[in-house]
Parts: sequence; structure tokens; C-alpha cells
Amino acid sequence: MKYIVIEDELLTANRLVAMMQEFEPDAQHLATLESVSAAVAWIKNNPTPHLAFFDIQLADGLSFEIFEQVETPFPVIFTTAYNEYAIKAFKVNSIDYLLKPLNSADLKQALAKFSSGFYAKGVGIDNQSVAKVLSLLSNSYKTRFLVKVGEHIRMVAVDDIAMIFSSDKSTFIRTKNGRDYGIDYSLDQLDGLINPATFFRVSRKFIVSIDAIADIITYSGSRLKLKLVVETDDDVLVSREKVAEFKNWLDR
Repeated sequence: MKYIVIEDELLTANRLVAMMQEFEPDAQHLATLESVSAAVAWIKNNPTPHLAFFDIQLADGLSFEIFEQVETPFPVIFTTAYNEYAIKAFKVNSIDYLLKPLNSADLKQALAKFSSGFYAKGVGIDNQSVAKVLSLLSNSYKTRFLVKVGEHIRMVAVDDIAMIFSSDKSTFIRTKNGRDYGIDYSLDQLDGLINPATFFRVSRKFIVSIDAIADIITYSGSRLKLKLVVETDDDVLVSREKVAEFKNWLDR
């Protein structure tokens, strides 16, 4: 089996490749591609793989755009952190998926389906299925979070969030008025649940809202330092490997 991975989170891509090496030691990993444009170029200029893993949200758009730009005569397994409502679309339209954070059991099940001949040889995802999934995903982003304050449950609108960060193995949102609330999600799980046009994960620790960026400063090691509209305990740095994606995100 020869396969490709289309994923802009390096840690997720590496984990997926490592799990594939464990479960399918004879499988050949042909490439990891981080964007729609890179994937389209690779598919146009290389032999057809037997299988592909597509992250839904990439640096320059949704991976569904790949189907619109190039023929994909191979089965696709999506990796996603979208909510349960959107996931139902994958089942209805026979599009398989792995829910982030990736786990071994789900990958084994997906590979078993692939090996059983569930996918017709030389047949990829049809446009009708893509359209149905997109219609659900377009309205699937979270609009608010439930948070606990003492004995009370409150709602925090996503539009009021300046940043999301991890600290001491927990995840917090910081609102534009400087209040912090704990939430029951990891940063990895939030990928796909919040609108990528508004939020960007600049590093392993921080997700920032575009509305909260007050200034951008060049920093050592080819990184960028962000000054936000709220105070932060630590410097909010755009990691070196994220700088190009971040600039593209800002320039949309």
C-alpha cells in the first residue's frame, strides 16, 4: 500500500505515520503535504496512491477544495475534530474519518474497512458526497462555550474570546475583557470546532483571535511576537514552522 498524508499539523502527521508503520509495516509513506495547493501539485505530478489521509482544515483552505481542482481516483480517510453533528455526514455518505486526537483503535477500524474492499478500486470521493458534507460543515463551528464559575454555569460567546491557551495540562479561554475560564477541550480537539477564519493556532500553547492582535513584532529565531489586546503571562510567539501559514492567514 502506498499512501499520502495531507495535514498541516506536524505532530498529528508524524503520529499518523508512526501508527501506520506499526499497523501496516509494508505500507509506503509517499509524502506529507501541508496545504491545498501543495496537495494539488503533488497529485497532478505523481503516480496515484492507494490511499490518502486528508485533514479537513488546512493552512490555505478546506481539503475539499482539492477535489474541485484535481481528479482524486483513490479512497480518502479524513482526519477531523468537527463535532458529532457534522460527523454524521461522513457516515451517511460513506466517507470514512478519524476523529482527532487520533487513536489506534479508529485507525485499525478504518484500515480494516480499506483492506476488506469497502472502497472500489480507482474510485475516489464523488462530488455529491462532498457537497453534502460541506453543507453541514459550513454551519458546524462553535458559537459559545459553557464554563463553570463557582456553582454557576455560564455561556461565553466565541466572538468574545481573545485567545485560548494551555497551562498545567488544562485549557483556558481568555476573553477580550481579560477574564479566564477553564474549558473541557484540548487545543488539538478545538481544531475544526472554531472558525479558522477567525482563530489561528500560533504554537503548541496558544490559539489567538485575529480581532485580538494589536501588534506583530519580528522576534529571534525567525519567529514573530504578538501583542494582544489582553495581558498575557507569557510571550505569545508564532513558532518558526507556523510563520508562513500565519502570514497567509493574515493576508486573506
